[in-house]
Formats: sequence, structure tokens, C-alpha cells
Amino acid sequence: MTILNDYGWNKIHEENWKELNVGPKLQKCVPGRVTLEHKKMFRIVTEEGEWLSVCSGAFQYEATERKDFPAVGDWVAVEKMPGEERGIIHALLPRTSLFSRKSAGTAITEQIIAVNVDIVFLVMSMNKDFNARRLERYLVAAYDSGANPVVVLTKKDVCEEPLLYIEEAQNIALGAEVFAISNVTGEGIEALTVLLKDGKTAALLGSSGVGKSSLTNAICGGEMMTIQDIRGDDDKGRHTTTHRELVKIPTGGVLIDTPGMREFQLWENSESLDSGFKDIEALAGTCKFSDCQHGHEPGCAVQEALTTGTLPAERYASYLKLQKELAFLERKMDSAAKSAERNKWKKVTKSMRKHPSKKK
Repeated sequence: MTILNDYGWNKIHEENWKELNVGPKLQKCVPGRVTLEHKKMFRIVTEEGEWLSVCSGAFQYEATERKDFPAVGDWVAVEKMPGEERGIIHALLPRTSLFSRKSAGTAITEQIIAVNVDIVFLVMSMNKDFNARRLERYLVAAYDSGANPVVVLTKKDVCEEPLLYIEEAQNIALGAEVFAISNVTGEGIEALTVLLKDGKTAALLGSSGVGKSSLTNAICGGEMMTIQDIRGDDDKGRHTTTHRELVKIPTGGVLIDTPGMREFQLWENSESLDSGFKDIEALAGTCKFSDCQHGHEPGCAVQEALTTGTLPAERYASYLKLQKELAFLERKMDSAAKSAERNKWKKVTKSMRKHPSKKK
């Protein structure tokens, strides 16, 4: 599958396809990848061409939540409509990774950013918009997704002291690669492009104006995405990308550009918090007591590190804040699940009252 290989098709997806393609309804289907989503319509690339597609009625009926529907990056089983360049999606292939966040606002819902991603480029500019606490959130979400996080620091050509930003990012990333680049001069672009060889998929995550679209253009060697200048007064960016789109790059691999996000709240899985704060996890493992709460217990390695300055107080405060945020989200989700279950049984009971079984 020459075309699909260019879009990230590999042995894992091949095996998933073989296991999926067993029912009669899928016999007319071919595998394809979602490159664009717009109002419940999806652009799918296949070996036979690109089709604008919708989910079948049966697919929509069986879906119960947002992540049951296709997202940019998904591999799907799609059937071409006779005589048209349009398709019907009948099934999703299993995902190898899922990058999501809590939807903005008060609603407790998940917003999917990208799926089947190998690398997440966490993009921040080396100016006033650089935010260590936001980078910590990005890293936790990236580890949670199952993808490999890579920190990309942009605007090196206009930064007077890039080493300060690089060192701070390295102290936060703790093991994840950090690249300083310039979309203007091209410095560092080739090193990022090398990471995408062998059909790898990367998603770009960052706030508006940090240079995600410019980075896509630099890697692709052309004007793939529209770009805008940042505001001069505070280095904040204007929204440029308004949708998620998967694009193939000339040297191999694909990129998923995403809209800028001013607000980024974590979604579920608190287990990944330790992956984003490996330094705190390591300190906690050396406390005198295994159940240490890192308060006033004797022999607390975390408190000792805070006292000596080895562990920055701001970083530990951020860790505690994210812990509370995830715990609150877990409670709200549990409450919502219980409420949904009660409502379901109320509807069942009401239906039974309206339609009592006939006596024989």
C-alpha cells in the first residue's frame, strides 16, 4: 500500500485490519486515514483516492461517546459510494495512541486532539509566551497519550538568550528531547524532520502564535498553512489554525497541526502525572516512610529538597495543583457516570409503565 505507507500505515495497522475485516458488511471496505474533520464529515485518504465521508447509520447508533467517532489521525474501514468520490465509514481500527484534554469551560467532557500519533511536538516560543507550568501540563498529557514527547522551542533567530530557555525546558522535560529552532533561518528543522522518517506521525501542540503553522510550512518546504504575526505588546499569538489537519511531508511521515489552545486542562489518568514529574517521583521514593505525605514527617526527601532549593517550590506547587485538578475531575466524572446510570433506569422504568406487558 504505497500511498497509505506515506501516511503512516505499518505492520500494526495491517494486523488490525486483518482482524477487523471479517464481517460481511466490511467486505466492500478499504482502509483509509482521516486527514480532516468538519461537522461530522471526514476527508479520508485511501489507495483509491480521497473521499469525503460520513459515518454509517449503524456506526452512529453504536457510538455512545465522542471517542467512539473518528478523529484526525484515525484509521477506518470505508466503503466508496457507487459513482461518487464519497465514502461511508463502517468501523474504526484500534488506536495506538490517543491525545486528548478536558474540553474548555465547565463541561466534564473529553476533547480529542489527535490519535495514532508517534510523537507529540510540544511547541513553545522563546519569548514572553514561554510558560513552564503550561509545559508541565503538555508533558503529562503527552505521556498519558502513549506518544513520545519532544519539546520544540521556536523563534531562536529573535531570542537574545536562547540557552536560558533551553536549560529551563530541559529541567522540566527530564529526559525528553529539546530542540531550539528558527522557522525563519531553518535552523533545527532538519533535525526534527529526521524524527519523522519511516512514516512516523507527529502532532503539534502549543498556544496561538508560537509558530506551529510556520513549523509545518518549514518542514513541508512550502506554504501548507496560513500564518499570522504575533501581537507586539505581549508576544501572544492570534489564532491561525482553526481546525485539525493531517498533512504528508515530502521526506516521509505526517504532521497533524492543531488550533492554538490558551487553556489546557488534563483529562483523566493521574498515573501519567508521575511521568511528567519524574524528579518528584524519585524523591518520594527515598522518603523514610513509604506512606509519607510530604508534609512534616521526619525523613521526608521532598521537603528536604524544597528546603535546599534542589526542588523549586513553583514546580512542586504545580505538581500539587495538577494532583488536585485530576482528583476533582475524577470525582466529577464518577458523579456524572452515576447520574447517567440513574437517568437510564428512570427512562427504562417509565417506558415499562407506558407499555406494560399484556396478560396472556
